[in-house]
Amino acid sequence: MQDIYVGDAGKGFPLVLVHGFLGSSIMWGPQINYLKKKYRVITPDLPGFGSSCKVESKNSINEMAQIILDCLKEKKIGNFFLLGHSMGGMIAQEMAKLVGEKIDKLVFYGTGPVGNIPGRFETINESRNRLKKDGLENTAYRIAKTWFVEEEKSKYFYLCVQAGKTTTLEAVDNALIAMKNWDGTENLKNIKNSTLIIWGDKDKAYNFNQIDVLNKNIPNNEIAIFKGCSHNIHLEKPDEFNKCIDNFFFSHT
Repeated sequence: MQDIYVGDAGKGFPLVLVHGFLGSSIMWGPQINYLKKKYRVITPDLPGFGSSCKVESKNSINEMAQIILDCLKEKKIGNFFLLGHSMGGMIAQEMAKLVGEKIDKLVFYGTGPVGNIPGRFETINESRNRLKKDGLENTAYRIAKTWFVEEEKSKYFYLCVQAGKTTTLEAVDNALIAMKNWDGTENLKNIKNSTLIIWGDKDKAYNFNQIDVLNKNIPNNEIAIFKGCSHNIHLEKPDEFNKCIDNFFFSHT
C-alpha cells in the first residue's frame, strides 16, 4: 500500500495531531509553527486527504487508526502525545483502545463518542446525499462555514477551502461511512490516560451532550470550553488554543 504523507517538524517529545473530516495537515499550520519549538510535531494526512489524496481512502475508523500507528512504528516513535480533532478524535479514541500504553497524554478536541453524531447540523446521511447532489467543492465550502462563528469571513477559513480541494468525492463519502459505523462509547471507561477534552460552545457539529458523555465516562479528564468558538477553535483562537494544549502537555512532561 502506498504510504500516506506525514509531516514531521521540530524536536522533542513526539506530539501527533490527527485532522478531521474534510481536513488535512495544512489546517494545523498555526499549531506546527508554535509547537515545533518544544515538540516533534507529527501531522499525518489521512488516506485520500491532503498530500495523501492519491492513497486509497478508507471507510473504517479502525483502519485509519492502524495506518497512523504503522507510520509511527516506521518512524520508530515509541511513546507520544496524541491530539485528535473531530473525526480525528474518533481515530484518537481508537488508537487509545489499540495502544493506550504508548500514549502519554490525550486530547479529544471537538469530538464525541459516536460517529453518527446526535445533534449535528445535519445527519451523516444528509451530508452523503448532498455530497452526491452538490459535488465536492460546494459541499466542502458549505460544511467548512459551519466550523467558524464568522463562517467564511474567518481569517483561516481559506485553509479549510484548500484542504477541501485536495481530496476526492470518494474519500469524503468513505469518511462519512466510517463515522456513521463507528461507536467508541463502550471503550471510554478503559481510557486511563490523562485526557483533556476541548470544546467550543458554538460548535454546530458536536453539542455539549457529546462532550458530557466523554467527561462522565473517561476516568481521568479535564475540560476546556472556549467561549464564542465553533468547531475549529485552533483556527478561530489559535494563540489561546496553542497555549491551552501546551500547558496540558508540558505540565506532564
